[in-house]
Amino acid sequence: MMAEAGEKKKPQKKEPEKKGLPKVEGLIPRGDILTGRVVSDKMKKTVIVERDITKYFPKYKKYAKARSRIVAHNPSSINAKVGDMVTIAETRKLSKTKAWTVVEVIEEAGE
Repeated sequence: MMAEAGEKKKPQKKEPEKKGLPKVEGLIPRGDILTGRVVSDKMKKTVIVERDITKYFPKYKKYAKARSRIVAHNPSSINAKVGDMVTIAETRKLSKTKAWTVVEVIEEAGE
């Protein structure tokens, strides 16, 4: 349909992409980018990525180890397995617990 003489066309919105991170299965990475190790791949298209964190407590002037477990979408094009070191990127909410997606495998298990 042609626009009438007095009507203005709305400019097409371009979604900003993070440099260096590809669009994976239509999911655009946005927000944080983290790395971690896959500890579970028992679910369909989902993995659990675990990160080791060192926290500092100024009151006691000491460090403490902590772990963060993140549920991430595992696209069939990437197919990360247990033991793989992966990069995950924040995306839109995919389910109740899933808002991250695996973007690339840095190091495969057993290497």
